[in-house]
Amino acid sequence: MLTAAAEVLAAADSSESAESAWAWRDAPIATLVQRVQQLQNERAQAFRRLDQAHRQYLLSDLHHDFPSYRSVVHEVTQAFAAASREVLAVEAELAGPRAQPVLARHVRSLQELEQTRLATVALLQVMGTPGVSEQDPEKLHQLKIKVIKTMEAVSEVLQELRFDAESVE
Repeated sequence: MLTAAAEVLAAADSSESAESAWAWRDAPIATLVQRVQQLQNERAQAFRRLDQAHRQYLLSDLHHDFPSYRSVVHEVTQAFAAASREVLAVEAELAGPRAQPVLARHVRSLQELEQTRLATVALLQVMGTPGVSEQDPEKLHQLKIKVIKTMEAVSEVLQELRFDAESVE
């Protein structure tokens, strides 16, 4: 269990460098913003898949099916890493050639919030697994609140990104 959560975090951290050749380079800013929104939707789907896999793992009772869970964690890790690379490429495009530092900051904020969310969800899954760690209901509650607040912040930043992008074009 700890290995699977660590794998998710390590892949997200290793995705910090943006790819140099990027298909969206000449796209209008509105298209870049739409792509960021699509990537956020993909991340949301990946979080749902991770949550479902963890629930299935917990429901497998005494015969915990860790190999299946680990397989899903690996797939989700790859999805998170790909989304992060592309989000960072959008940020680099906005900060550099497009000279849109406000939009670039929004995209950077999204990336940082998603990293926080991922780390918190991974910790929640580890702490919520019977026998892996001492379960502290108050700490679990605090982590759940942190995930909710992070998701709210992501929504706010996305809204600011859309609004500010409209004023640019």
